[in-house]
Amino acid sequence: MKISFLLHNAYGIGGTITTTFNLAHALAERHEVEIVSALRHREDTSLTLDPRVRLRPLVDLRHEKDHPLHLRPAKVFPASEYRYKQYSELTDRRIGELLATTDADVAIGTRPGLNVHLALQAPERTVRIGQEHLTVDNHSPRLRRALRRAYPRLDALTTVTEADATAYRRKMRLPGVRVEALPNSVPDPSLPPAGGAAPYVVAAGRLVPVKRYDLLIGAFATVAAERPDWQLRIYGKGVERDRLRCLIDELDLHNNVFLMGAATPMEAEWVKGSIAAATSDFEPFGMTIVEAMRCGLPVVSTDCPHGPAEIIRDGEDGRLVPVGDRNALASALLELVRDDDARRRMGRTALDNSRRYAPGPVVAQAEALFDALTVAKATGRPAAPPARPGRALVAGAYAARDAALAATDSMVRTVGKAKR
Repeated sequence: MKISFLLHNAYGIGGTITTTFNLAHALAERHEVEIVSALRHREDTSLTLDPRVRLRPLVDLRHEKDHPLHLRPAKVFPASEYRYKQYSELTDRRIGELLATTDADVAIGTRPGLNVHLALQAPERTVRIGQEHLTVDNHSPRLRRALRRAYPRLDALTTVTEADATAYRRKMRLPGVRVEALPNSVPDPSLPPAGGAAPYVVAAGRLVPVKRYDLLIGAFATVAAERPDWQLRIYGKGVERDRLRCLIDELDLHNNVFLMGAATPMEAEWVKGSIAAATSDFEPFGMTIVEAMRCGLPVVSTDCPHGPAEIIRDGEDGRLVPVGDRNALASALLELVRDDDARRRMGRTALDNSRRYAPGPVVAQAEALFDALTVAKATGRPAAPPARPGRALVAGAYAARDAALAATDSMVRTVGKAKR
């Protein structure tokens, strides 16, 4: 089977790139796999790509950023998509040409705008799968309206959590489209797991407001007051770095909290720690949670929508605390800091439980989906049973609400432009 992934920019760093590479590497054991990168901005990929996976860029920004067609706005890629300004008439043309001539058995889009291209331009003979790495509620009403128009032409839509798959089935009317949760996978660790003895709490991710590292630093002040030998190490870079640096100084935690910068891969840093922390207000999946657990760390996380509660079993392999609750976060961290036996036991359980996110189980689920969709297409059967009438009515109500919200947003933007 030939499988083709359509990715925004394979040469960058990010969760979608990482999980696409992971899945492509695992599928390459038994299939012909390629990754098509809509954009390219550097010579080499930041992440290591398996040599069995072919990589094809479509628009090389090093040479084509001033191409006349790249200076014109995109018409296929939806204007309400977050990355819209990076797309153009040139990307429309190159992606359209790619899809018109593809010989892939299965084509997989990896973000809403690329899923729209796939739905509208991929040939009927190809199994068309849209991946959603954000949640349906994270999309604007305008984008959800665009997706409702295009997504019914997909064969399947995958989400990274069952909670989001349920939300899509309920809120988006996608007749005949199979909606299924397909979690991200994390490769088997190459290093021995963490021993649970080192006095380090480890966190990793972009330094952006939604990750709430300010909450984590504030909670760790309570930990450091009782156990000054413990440290918090935060890996990543982003716009919040200076503000977090000031907070560390303000709380006099310069001997306990360290902004370590970005580290790729993170495995060598996870295994140095004994506890992992994740404090987001919102997390579509929680890739770093799985990475930490696969290295033998229990994870203390906010119980935010949607990922953490599907990954962590509270009290067994980590702790879930209310979103934004600094005191509850500090208490959960101290619980594990104080109890060496519990910390080590939960770390071992985390290692065991996280094996469900190893490439093997995830690839088996993906292959089963590909096979079912291929058979359905060959026999002319729909990929999914028709929606129940009640579900269609609910989806219609959400569509009407989004239409009203989108109209209001459009009016506000029009008035704002007129006032300038």
